[in-house]
Amino acid sequence: MALIDALRTISVTDPGRVRGHNEDCVESRPDVGVHVLADGMGGYNAGEVASGMATSLIASGLEREWTKEKLSKLDRDSCIKLSQQLLHAQVTLANTAIFEAAQRDAHCAGMGTTLVACLFYDNFLTVGHIGDSRLYRMRGDSLEQITRDHSLLQEQIDSGLISKEDARSSHNKNLVTRAVGIDPEVETEIHTYEVADGDIYLLCSDGLNDMIEDEEIQMTLIALRSNLDLSAQQLVQAANDAGGRDNVSVMLIKVLKNYQVERGFWAKIKAMFA
Repeated sequence: MALIDALRTISVTDPGRVRGHNEDCVESRPDVGVHVLADGMGGYNAGEVASGMATSLIASGLEREWTKEKLSKLDRDSCIKLSQQLLHAQVTLANTAIFEAAQRDAHCAGMGTTLVACLFYDNFLTVGHIGDSRLYRMRGDSLEQITRDHSLLQEQIDSGLISKEDARSSHNKNLVTRAVGIDPEVETEIHTYEVADGDIYLLCSDGLNDMIEDEEIQMTLIALRSNLDLSAQQLVQAANDAGGRDNVSVMLIKVLKNYQVERGFWAKIKAMFA
């Protein structure tokens, strides 16, 4: 099953109601199941440089390295391991490129970006993330945050210093503890998950979840799950209606059908006549 037939993807990015320009960036390579979202930070225009570099380098690198030739020789477990290795390697390369660019250009000093990157293959999803851009999964009517923010606020919640309810009004929302390009090295958190028919995956910058509650995201996806374009537009509109204090970007990926990879003798026979 070709990924382009199994997954439906839509993305929307918007500057919001307050910011003068958009430092978010999204990029997809649907043929190979690669989807990347980044939320830049830094001096004037430097944030969009960092997010643009991150999404382009990672998407292009994965497209180049994640090839049918390599995958055809591997079993499923080995493909999962390779997906994690390649995602880690491409984020590392992007981190080095952004850090070195910031060192060379005074206008880009201190630039960096949060990141969430997904790779879909053989009914699994491998995700790598850094910072507070998020991945959610809608399965049935249940919405679950898959990634865990790398932020001061999340550390305070984990340690019991602040409740989730009080965190909504905290002034520490935007203080991330990891970002791509800020330091010579960065630790990417990477996990792999099984995918089911009908799942909807939401990649978003914090301009969405800082403005509206998870419950509103959930109800929007339930009400509009049959229209992915309208779902994405409505989520961005809701964030702007709530104040739009930041750039807001969403990427929705809906699993339309099973995309298991056939292996063995019959797969080789089918390939001969494809």
